[in-house]
Amino acid sequence: MSELQGRKVAVLMGGRSAERDVSLHTGEQVATALSSTGHLVELIDTATPTFIASLQQGDFDVAFICLHGRFGEDGTMQGLLELLNIPYVGSGVLASALAIDKVMSKHFFSLAEIPTPEYVVVQEGEQSDIAGIVRAVGPKSVVKPAKEGSSFGMSIVHEPAELPAAIELALTYDAQVLVERFIPGVEVTVGVLGNSDLIALPTLEIVPAHEFYDYESKYVPGMCSHIIPARVSKETAEECQRISLEAHRLLGCRGMSRADTIVGEDGSVYLLEVNTIPGMTSTSLLPDSARAAGIEFPQLCEKLVELALEG
Repeated sequence: MSELQGRKVAVLMGGRSAERDVSLHTGEQVATALSSTGHLVELIDTATPTFIASLQQGDFDVAFICLHGRFGEDGTMQGLLELLNIPYVGSGVLASALAIDKVMSKHFFSLAEIPTPEYVVVQEGEQSDIAGIVRAVGPKSVVKPAKEGSSFGMSIVHEPAELPAAIELALTYDAQVLVERFIPGVEVTVGVLGNSDLIALPTLEIVPAHEFYDYESKYVPGMCSHIIPARVSKETAEECQRISLEAHRLLGCRGMSRADTIVGEDGSVYLLEVNTIPGMTSTSLLPDSARAAGIEFPQLCEKLVELALEG
């Protein structure tokens, strides 16, 4: 029986980002898991005007942040909880802000010499140099808003003629857009657990029904296959794990993270991005990887609460 049983946990969910519906689902599943292990759980939708008062008056031992995207995964909620002196699951203000910003985190990966696809940043209000972008990243590319999750606003550009429309779509979600070289290969994600003592979970290969791992692939059962371990060599799998641990440390993550990598056709591993609040739904990646390591979902949630209370 866990010494953590009976803790009062605020599960923060919903919020105001484009990923609100996913967050509500995540929050419900986490609350059910924590309740099953004896915790006293209160669900709080941070889109309600009274949520701060609920946190102040709730006498909570810890907060479990199940918010995805803006106002939850970006350091803002972490800053609020710091001010309220409530311990919380996951990374702090700086790591959260860096990881959600695909442009800033790419700068950090490049400076640290972590392999990552070549990229160009497009700013709202500036004229896009399409020819220059193509020279920098090649004719086939991936276009993403800088600070959006769940693949909102993301496009695969197959030829330069498609690039202006893809950039325009991404700019409807964010004022900065990342255009990176498309690397054909196997998409492998690696979960990391821990604060100072880190463990890399088994590699997970993502096989979406669509061309890329889009919103439907992420959240609709049957639209994506998870293969554990990934169908790559032992050496390549270890490199995916090594890069994921390095990225976790580089950004200063705590508790958990999930790194998305691509294994090129020549076996080279490239880091795409790091998620500090991975999805916790029935179709999510981190829980599947943890399960393959012998950690069932309630125990995973329990472990994350334990890590939050380490100080």
